[in-house]
Amino acid sequence: MNYEVLLQKLPGITTPIKRLTFNERIRWTLYVLVIYFALTQIPIWGISDAGVSQFAQVATLLGASFGSLMTLGIGPIVTSSIILQLLVGAGILGWDLSTHHGKVMFQGTQKLLAFSFALLEAIAFTLFGAIPPASGDPFTVCMVIFQVALGGWLVIFLDEIVSKWGFGSGVGLFIAAGVSKELFIKTFSITTSPTGEFVGVMPALIQSIAGGSVGFDTLSVYILPVIATLAVFGLVVYAQAMRVEIPLAFGTIRGFGRKWPLKFIYTSVMPVILTAALLINLQMWSKLLASKGLTILGTFDATTGTPLSGLMYYLNPPREFMWNILQGAIIPTDVYRVIAYTSFMVLGSMLFSIFWVSTSGMDSSSVAKQIQRSGMQIPGFRRDPRVIERVLDRYIPALAVLGGAFVGFLAAFADFSGALTSGTGLLLAVMIVYQLYEQLAQQHMEDMHPMLRKFMGGS
Repeated sequence: MNYEVLLQKLPGITTPIKRLTFNERIRWTLYVLVIYFALTQIPIWGISDAGVSQFAQVATLLGASFGSLMTLGIGPIVTSSIILQLLVGAGILGWDLSTHHGKVMFQGTQKLLAFSFALLEAIAFTLFGAIPPASGDPFTVCMVIFQVALGGWLVIFLDEIVSKWGFGSGVGLFIAAGVSKELFIKTFSITTSPTGEFVGVMPALIQSIAGGSVGFDTLSVYILPVIATLAVFGLVVYAQAMRVEIPLAFGTIRGFGRKWPLKFIYTSVMPVILTAALLINLQMWSKLLASKGLTILGTFDATTGTPLSGLMYYLNPPREFMWNILQGAIIPTDVYRVIAYTSFMVLGSMLFSIFWVSTSGMDSSSVAKQIQRSGMQIPGFRRDPRVIERVLDRYIPALAVLGGAFVGFLAAFADFSGALTSGTGLLLAVMIVYQLYEQLAQQHMEDMHPMLRKFMGGS
């Protein structure tokens, strides 16, 4: 049995045999979302809570819930994607992704790596103390490893269901769900802290006003995070609407055409997801190594897991940087951390954006063939995919670089803004929801107008 045949025999979700309607896709998306939230509420049997709290702050961006079956979240999927993006983008793996063979090799290898990483991460998290077993007997340890790995495998299948039967992808859906849940809790929760204050900023603000505490310092603690959250939301929506539109016309019908949009953030959320996931993996492995006395990447607070020194300290954004500037208290170390973190996010997003274009069928050649198959051409040019490709080459490579750099910078800025939740998480959630809205609108429009479905290339 050769490698390609092995990949095709991996367990997976079958593709629908007919085109699904809008309502059917919505139902499947909601089913997966309900299952995801249900799995986050199923605790892993046989673990201690000692090490779980240290990793809670990075769980949201992975769509994870430490201590439950969703402990790994989308970690195995994005880790496998990061490795393959780098290997294929650097030319180490010479797969031609425009061919059926290349797509089978890439997608199958990514799934195989995801299954493998789920097991490897489950072993590492258990043995290194991220998910510590309540006792050291072999049966308990093996059961904890199996449960963590099982949750990772279930996420892989759920992601595949969403990609084939629902809207968007499971990776984006789980990130948006986790961030939205955290944002709702931090905004409206009426749960009280040990000091007697509400966890949600809105109930806490009302509590302060009712108690007569209406000074600037008190109100700013609650109002500024809300303003920062709304500002990030507005910036992301505005950036999503920026685009270059290439005019097209039907080769056989005069006077009728459309515009082909190329978004400024051309590769959307994937470069930031991969960059953030790479950083999260570095953070988690640094903490695991530090727990065993290996502090080569930094030292961490034993209670909160916050970096205290080393490389990870400078790659951890100072969340109150903007607030300190408003107060006129600029800390030189924080400036260095801002520069280091912003550089990592910008360069990482640029790199993954370039690789994503070449591995996801968004390059000039693939888009040119898509335009030709739709029966359209650029007015004033011959109906030849090579001509269309040369025109697209003026825009797509530049959009991949500039859009990736911009969204990386936006993610870094969001983390410094002091928003209610992780700035990067908020950025990703807004972009994912906006993209999902566009897909919903397009599918709904196609279902209403069969001729439009044919025009868009559907069956």
